[in-house]
Amino acid sequence: MEATFADFELPKQLNTALEKLAITTPTPIQIKSFKPILSGKDVMGIAQTGTGKTLAYLLPIIKTYQYSKTDQPKIVILVPTRELVVQVTDIVCDLTEFINVRVLGIYGGVNIKSQKAAIYQGLDILVGTPGRVLDLAIDNVLSFKDMKKLVVDEFDEMLSLGFKSQLTHLFTMISDRRQNILFSATMTDQVDDMLNEYFKNPLEISLAKSGTPLEKIEQIAIDVENFNTKLNLLIHQLETEKDLEKILIFANNKKHADLIFNRIEESFPGEFGVIHSNKSQNFRLRTMKSFSNNELRGIVTTDIMARGLDIPDVSHVINFEIPEVPEQYIHRIGRTGRADKKGIAISYYTAKEEYFLTEIEALMEREIDSRAFPVDDVIVNPVKMEFEKDVIKMKNPVQIEIVERGAAFHEKKEKNKKVNLGGPTKRKPPKTKTINRGQQKQKAKARKKGK
Repeated sequence: MEATFADFELPKQLNTALEKLAITTPTPIQIKSFKPILSGKDVMGIAQTGTGKTLAYLLPIIKTYQYSKTDQPKIVILVPTRELVVQVTDIVCDLTEFINVRVLGIYGGVNIKSQKAAIYQGLDILVGTPGRVLDLAIDNVLSFKDMKKLVVDEFDEMLSLGFKSQLTHLFTMISDRRQNILFSATMTDQVDDMLNEYFKNPLEISLAKSGTPLEKIEQIAIDVENFNTKLNLLIHQLETEKDLEKILIFANNKKHADLIFNRIEESFPGEFGVIHSNKSQNFRLRTMKSFSNNELRGIVTTDIMARGLDIPDVSHVINFEIPEVPEQYIHRIGRTGRADKKGIAISYYTAKEEYFLTEIEALMEREIDSRAFPVDDVIVNPVKMEFEKDVIKMKNPVQIEIVERGAAFHEKKEKNKKVNLGGPTKRKPPKTKTINRGQQKQKAKARKKGK
């Protein structure tokens, strides 16, 4: 018998909110984690992207929430990116529409004074990035003395983005008298080390092992000559394959994302957007909103959009470049094939990227289907970009510094040419002995030990 939200015995207000959101059936991770989180135990959830992790922790938290007169947060939810703060905050607000709960989302890159003013007005649930939450805590604007539950979402992504120091600082500031709810797509060594150091044997709930591909996604790989030929292939597919309706195109860095976007913009003006960390927060949010509302056909982006974000009805993910970290491929393609819908992931790879593709296949324990390059329809451009060219490096190059000597130097040099005729006791010339480089190193070591 299929589980329903009726099995969760949720409050009427929460059920009403779910009905309004048209969410009718719990996902496997929501079913598996509901009772353990409800019990108050520390929980470590391991689940793929797109499996409903956000509701998995929000539903039991909101069910057990009790109103308090204090103005500092009772629940703190940490997420790695600004976009995720906005998304999770919106979901919390939707779920608590009929419950008296004050919700606030905070992140860096915006005026901190306005965020301080919002905190002083009082809040119950705080959603934020680690850096901005820590800043406000250090300024004594945020206090954790009333906090009962800490949620760390996308734990592995936070650590890979370099948030370890902020997280450890926050963990030491927060009272031990709290429930910890942690979610991660993968169990990395960094995550394991943090669990051992800061958490007391959390109950592990695993939906699928790291690297398991989403079965609803058709995966295709195409061998392409180089970056410029990839651009030609992309334009050809966008022109001829009409089912490419709502697309995310992933590049490995910001510069390449801009190159791809500029080429697409020439052929499809106004139909695509671009998002990466150099774009302003308002620009990124506007582009995301336009894409979600089907005002844009696609977005060119980096791995900033590979995690956590719930964008409805993405039909295709195109890996214009193969990520060097195999797990990142899983997160990218997880943007499609969501909510019981099928998706397609297409990956372009060069000879240099074939190794990374093999690593991805080994992680998934599955081969990606190969598709032949359409030589009759797409022009192969032999011109390589600068970053594709092989760089010849000299082994231990010798650098010779040429220093221009001034008149004062030459004058001093002439003075030093005076011949030493000796004093009352003529000095004997020093004995010279030729030593090799190895002996010089030994003598240097001996002198160092003598010191």
